Amino acid sequence: MKRHNYFVYITTNPGKTVLYVGMTNDLVYRLEQHKENRGKPEAFVGRYFCYKLLYYERYTYVQHAIDREKELKSWSREKKMDLIKNENPYLRFLMADP
Repeated sequence: MKRHNYFVYITTNPGKTVLYVGMTNDLVYRLEQHKENRGKPEAFVGRYFCYKLLYYERYTYVQHAIDREKELKSWSREKKMDLIKNENPYLRFLMADP
């Protein structure tokens, strides 16, 4: 049986003032897309330059990832920050720019 990878992730802008929660099956490619959309007002991540990865979780089943994404999107910024800081206390960007 083939194993699948789905990711729920949180990105921010370079100044760490905005958070974005998303879900994908290809995290590196998705981050490249976010970076390419910088400054484009029609997309939230473009408008707010949210292409810096702070946090992610991996799932085998797409429905689990979708459910988790919805859950995190409903959280307050403070609760999201607590989650991020539990794994990434210094809020370091987790990947080099794609």
